[in-house]
Amino acid sequence: MDEIRLHGRGGQGAVTAAEILAIASLKEGKFCQAFPFFGPEKRGAPVTSYVRISDSEIKTRTQIYNPNYVMVLDPTVINDPTVDVVQGLDDGTIIVNTKEPIEFEGQNTYTIDATKLAIETLGVPITNTVMIGAFLAIYDNISLDSVISIISERFPKKLADKNILAVKRAYDEMKKVVV
Repeated sequence: MDEIRLHGRGGQGAVTAAEILAIASLKEGKFCQAFPFFGPEKRGAPVTSYVRISDSEIKTRTQIYNPNYVMVLDPTVINDPTVDVVQGLDDGTIIVNTKEPIEFEGQNTYTIDATKLAIETLGVPITNTVMIGAFLAIYDNISLDSVISIISERFPKKLADKNILAVKRAYDEMKKVVV
């Protein structure tokens, strides 16, 4: 079973990103769960979303404490004292939205300037679909086509087209650095 934890801030699409990944995996015949964790805070407060993907039924119903993958949609959560983005990530993979080089000891670390790509393709700094594209470049259990299909179904055409472009650009950019 793969467990994915997404960190962001309210309004950035971390919950939507988790749902898109889960529905895309379901479309490919996998079992999945997607759920958020956030308090009653306002827009901009830290948000964590979780995704589980498995070839068999998922009986666990808890938060994800030891993820295989972590996605950081907003780099400011790294310095937030209430958030530990690498907590429980033991020799896992972390993808961070940042233009600055960053390393997490003992982790496979990838970076992408998702904010820049989001502004260029969407016109707004909402990084969820950009980060999905980057994630798919390193994760083999969900196809790009399934995610594109889900985005096409979920969003109005004009918005879907922009988000599909964002996914593809991030995927292509990340594939250049993934060995």
